[in-house]
Amino acid sequence: MIKIAFCDDDSSVLNSLHELLVLYRAQKNVEINDYTFRSPLDLISEIERGIRFDILFLDVLMPGENGIDAATEIRSYDKNIKIIFLTSSAEYAVQSYTVNAFYYELKPICAESFCRLMDTVLSQCEKEHAHSLILHCKSGITRIQPSQLEYCEVIHRTLFLHLTSGKVLESIGSLDELSRQLMPYGSFFRPHRSYLVNMEYVQSLSYQSITMSCLAEIPIPRRKYNEVKNTFLEYAFSNKQVTI
Repeated sequence: MIKIAFCDDDSSVLNSLHELLVLYRAQKNVEINDYTFRSPLDLISEIERGIRFDILFLDVLMPGENGIDAATEIRSYDKNIKIIFLTSSAEYAVQSYTVNAFYYELKPICAESFCRLMDTVLSQCEKEHAHSLILHCKSGITRIQPSQLEYCEVIHRTLFLHLTSGKVLESIGSLDELSRQLMPYGSFFRPHRSYLVNMEYVQSLSYQSITMSCLAEIPIPRRKYNEVKNTFLEYAFSNKQVTI
């Protein structure tokens, strides 16, 4: 189920957003849970605890910490949340995109604009949910896009997922099952029983190892080099990444 958060220090704005969502849910016959926050600090506290929202309507100008700074902190925990800034001024529009904002909406937001915006953001959420992994990590339940995963290694039944951001997630699971889930994407290959790599981020190959974009070295077992090389070249040619 989609989870949406509204954060604004003005209770009348929060009430208005809730009423707009109630109308939208009735018109579209969709299930959406909404949560309200009067302070960005309260919102960030929930996110630090592992609570994840799909969509966030966030006021830019609030006492204590403005929306841009709050969004920057939220992004350190959640790269996927769709942040929609609400403000009475376009002054911070450019800054909003430094935190990968989904949209920048001027107040007051009318029912027509809200409905159109919700249609757009929900469509994007549905696409991403259909092509994402849900992981049970130490920090809580985390959703990532396959394109964010550079490689994964398993050590004593713990999966260490190395993301392109440099962050490493720990999850209990099977590398066999993860490989099965990622097979349809076409860019993942298992050169070693303990490793799964995203060929999009392979920097170079040698007889002994694969060097990833992050400079990590993935070992290649003896007599498997030709299989690894051929698999990677086939992927690279099919994606027009090779020029001779």
